Amino acid sequence: MSQYTQLTREQRYQIYALMKAGLSQTAIAKIIGVHKSTMSREIRRNRGLRGYRPKQAHHFAQARRTKAARPRISSETWSQVVSHESIYQFILKNKRHGGNLYLHLRCKRQRRKRYGTTNTRGQLVNRVSIDERPAIVETRSRIGDWELDTIIGRGHKQALVSLTERKSRLTLLAKVKRKSADLVSHSVLRLLEPV
Repeated sequence: MSQYTQLTREQRYQIYALMKAGLSQTAIAKIIGVHKSTMSREIRRNRGLRGYRPKQAHHFAQARRTKAARPRISSETWSQVVSHESIYQFILKNKRHGGNLYLHLRCKRQRRKRYGTTNTRGQLVNRVSIDERPAIVETRSRIGDWELDTIIGRGHKQALVSLTERKSRLTLLAKVKRKSADLVSHSVLRLLEPV
């Protein structure tokens, strides 16, 4: 990706003078050392009612630049901001010492997201990674290597079990009421019975 450069006030005056001299936008772009699309964009964006004027063009460009700049939080302000986790810890400590700050929480329940812990729900025990499968499976040279996938439906209520034979690309599908090990395994056996 190329480096984006802003035109200077001097370059804008130079553009104006060269335009008055009758040069094309491509020629002006070569003289001031910018791409012709930069030149075209400059004229298009910064033209006023009386045509291109360098002072007005510079003012328009600066105004756009200021408007586009995102407000930043200064390092002084940032150091004074307290994280929500610290607030909850303080409220919990207050409750243990007999305080009533917890009563002012929007949701009075104890449950809240803990940061820094990993969720192990839904992970298979003794799972073999795709990376550890035999190399011959990757070549798709033999029949009988199947891939299983489940697609979860809206609200995690139903699931679609997908079995794909790698060489022939034969795909078998079955709908299950929920993604549980017993329902998925029964649907896989049902799908593979005729095969």
